[in-house]
Amino acid sequence: MSEDKNLNDDFKEKAKEFAEEAKETAKEFTEGAQETFESDNKKVLAGILAILLGYLGIHKFVLGYTKEGIIQLIASVVTCGIASIIPFIEGIIYLTKSDDDFYNTYQVGKKPWF
Repeated sequence: MSEDKNLNDDFKEKAKEFAEEAKETAKEFTEGAQETFESDNKKVLAGILAILLGYLGIHKFVLGYTKEGIIQLIASVVTCGIASIIPFIEGIIYLTKSDDDFYNTYQVGKKPWF
């Protein structure tokens, strides 16, 4: 009977240790995810949107360039989509720049085109 109680106490202790480790891991994961999604650098998002949906100017809206986004949308409609080559090129430029260079050029420096 005493062995059963000791074994039960050991299991409880191991379960408690495991729960603490799981909480710590979850906390680290949450902090990392928040850092990733709340990042001020929108390089990957803007680059992919520019390549895939650039004719709509969505990447410009994501970066805070409302006027340029509307211009891109109108230009794409007026030229029957030919103007969508501009955001395709912008998307490639966005994705090939370093994170710091992108952030300083397009988010801090507010360079709206290329």
